[in-house]
Amino acid sequence: MANEIDLHVGKRLRRRRRLLGLTQQQLAESIGIRFQQIQKYECGANRVTASRLYELSVSLNVPVGYFFEGLQTVAEAAGTPANVANDRELIAADVLSQKETLELIRAYYKLGERPRRRLLDLAKALQDENTDAA
Repeated sequence: MANEIDLHVGKRLRRRRRLLGLTQQQLAESIGIRFQQIQKYECGANRVTASRLYELSVSLNVPVGYFFEGLQTVAEAAGTPANVANDRELIAADVLSQKETLELIRAYYKLGERPRRRLLDLAKALQDENTDAA
């Protein structure tokens, strides 16, 4: 039975893999396991051992601590009344797990410096218009 920590680690694993544009098969091959094991890690069905977590962190180019970032927020949200700061962090984490967000981030970083700056300025201007209209 998966607990909250297993689920959180699995979500972080999936998010990072998708952000890098890797399939479960590609990630599994990079560390010498079958893709079904990655599936089980991502859904929290299997716990990730310390040695496997290290291999995943190397393969995904993140520190081991990456998989636990935001864990305190999840624990607080489950056990205590939510406050505004925690709600924002949980919403931001959910947004980053969406496929559309990841596609947008990848496309953004494929642009050169000048187009990226212009796109960011446009997004801010649209946000300001939306705020003014409300």
